[in-house]
Amino acid sequence: MFENILHTDTFILLTAILFIVSVMTTKFSDRLGVPSLVLFMAVGMIMGSDVLNIIYFDNASTAQMIGVFALIIILFEGGLQTKWNTLRPVIIPSLSLATVGVILTSGIVAVFAKFILGLGWTEAILFGAIVGSTDAAAVFAVLKGQNINDRVGTTLEAESGSNDPMAVFLTIAVIELITIPQINIIKLIGSFFVQMGLGLILGYLFGKLSVAALNRINLDSSGLYPLFAISFALLTYGVTAFMNGSGLLAVYVLAIIIGNAEIVYRHSISRFSEGFAWMMQILMFIILGLLVFPADVFTWDIIWKSLLISAILMLIARPIAVYVSTLRMNFTNKELAFLSWAGLKGAVPIVLATFPLLSNIENSQLIFNVVFFVVLTSCLIQGATITKVADKLGLTGPKKTTPIHSIELVSLRKASAEMLEYEMEEGAAIIGEKLVDIPFPDGSLINAIIRNDKLITPTGNTVIHAGDFLYILTSKKSKEKLKRLLKEKEPFHEEAINKNSS
Repeated sequence: MFENILHTDTFILLTAILFIVSVMTTKFSDRLGVPSLVLFMAVGMIMGSDVLNIIYFDNASTAQMIGVFALIIILFEGGLQTKWNTLRPVIIPSLSLATVGVILTSGIVAVFAKFILGLGWTEAILFGAIVGSTDAAAVFAVLKGQNINDRVGTTLEAESGSNDPMAVFLTIAVIELITIPQINIIKLIGSFFVQMGLGLILGYLFGKLSVAALNRINLDSSGLYPLFAISFALLTYGVTAFMNGSGLLAVYVLAIIIGNAEIVYRHSISRFSEGFAWMMQILMFIILGLLVFPADVFTWDIIWKSLLISAILMLIARPIAVYVSTLRMNFTNKELAFLSWAGLKGAVPIVLATFPLLSNIENSQLIFNVVFFVVLTSCLIQGATITKVADKLGLTGPKKTTPIHSIELVSLRKASAEMLEYEMEEGAAIIGEKLVDIPFPDGSLINAIIRNDKLITPTGNTVIHAGDFLYILTSKKSKEKLKRLLKEKEPFHEEAINKNSS
């Protein structure tokens, strides 16, 4: 009994230490010019049996389960932040990159892997399928908060969010071809369209259902709404996967629908999802770091082969795939160059590399070791330079402002009121006007203004400046009218605003 308690206490202590160390590493990632994902993996490797020998972990099945669960949460959080007005113009190129681009990348890498790693053709194709996709976890983490222009940034995020299902399908399909030689190729191709179709349809249906449930079910505590939303993400994945559809795609579609709908407790749901996604990201990369044995990976044979494949992937395979899959889609050469460089690899290839291990595929350990090193190389080189490359190519846009509907601080459901935060942009009609002269709708009141990091208590004579953060308490029935007023560019007239809101 005492030994069990001691084991539990030790586990809790180690978990706390791992999370604290990982969170603290994010403070140094920018200074070191290294993505935090690499540092999380480093924490896992250092704590593992080959270095400090504190934790021994070699359970690929558990790592795979944690990895898939983490990806659900990460995709959900990423989808919540994806705005439809920026996504809609880039849907076609994103889907092309997520399908044609992944197939081309996988095929090119497979040819080189065949000769560099000395694999059979089916094993080489399997390796190509594993590293062929752009990783959502890595892309969302690296691009978060960056001022990369909307078109290429959204294209990259949408591609990474939708090509994980493609990578999963290709990996499983090739494993089936290896383990079940008599499998019907036509049936396999058909199953791809079924999986993607079910993912899209069920993601849409569950998205609409979750929005209705969040808005209509009055829960006793506001803290339950974020949990309710996360539960829908898990339910969507589970039901879709049970029906042989793409659960990851369904979760991403669900999150986009929720993120672009008017829902109560939006800010709470968004912040909870962001924190949960960070936690799962830390856990996933630590687990993947623990799964790796540095003594096996950091050998000269693995290093030079992995570096050569990484160079081919970054400088040959990805650029060819990007240019071919976006033909006649009106991207500039600079935008294509950036998309080519930003094909980050992350957790998904490592998680997928556990599939051959669990299926006892020949050379599966070699594949896993090389995949891990390729991911490490991608994070260190591409992840650390992605913002600098965007800046050099002139693809950094203006400072990102938070949309009005994404920063609701409080949703007072029983009072039918909401607290909003909005950053005033240059050119808005109310800039330079006194509060007393602005026709705010009934039921709306500015409670505070943050200007140059200082709190201002508003009075009727307070003048609105560009860059001000306004904290406004408004009734739900006046919300749309208030949003129109804040966004208005032409000199405002109360009659015109009332007319537009009717």
